[in-house]
Amino acid sequence: MKELITVVKAEKLTKVYSMPAEEIRAVDGIDLEIRKGDFVSLMGPSGSGKTTLLDLIGCLDSISSGSLTVLGHDVSKAKESQLVKTRRGSIGFVFQEFLLLQELTALENVELPLVFARREIDRDYCVKLLEKVGLGHRINHFPRELSGGERQRVAVARSLAVKPALLLADEPTGNLDTRNSDEIFALFKKLNAEDGITILVTTHNEKLGNLASRKFHLKDGRVTDVFGAPC
Repeated sequence: MKELITVVKAEKLTKVYSMPAEEIRAVDGIDLEIRKGDFVSLMGPSGSGKTTLLDLIGCLDSISSGSLTVLGHDVSKAKESQLVKTRRGSIGFVFQEFLLLQELTALENVELPLVFARREIDRDYCVKLLEKVGLGHRINHFPRELSGGERQRVAVARSLAVKPALLLADEPTGNLDTRNSDEIFALFKKLNAEDGITILVTTHNEKLGNLASRKFHLKDGRVTDVFGAPC
């Protein structure tokens, strides 16, 4: 029987932002568990808490209360230095905005996470990542010379540079047309199926979100529905 390994576990996870006039509970007592090999979509309208939840799991923000374990690390009360170590060394990120450095080539952008993680740059491996996403012929092109879909593919390749155990994608198709959106989600499914990468993606696109093997629907910072069993 296949061993089920927990990659993310949240219990009563809460994030509160204190505003001058009120407190906003962006994430409100969420319980969830993500297992190794899962392909999970977080779905819901704008303001439902998807991005905040992803930021907490990605160690980009601190939690207000509850507990959160990511890749075996209790990040509930972790210091910023530990959060940085976890996110730089074990988690890959893809954002709606491609966030590529314009003065760097596609290959140099892919290599960048290795610099931040203080790892030796394996150029051959980074070239293979660009080939994996169908851009082996574009390694020396600058972002301004690439289409939107190609830039997002570079971002996906970049997210894989540290060989992450967990890949987080926040509205990765928000700036893409239908064809490129479909291709990016197909790429995620391929990475999940062939490489076994655990993937968590936020989207308000029902069609794309339904391609994931598990789906969490959020509303007002809470999980309202869960579809699919852990891998």
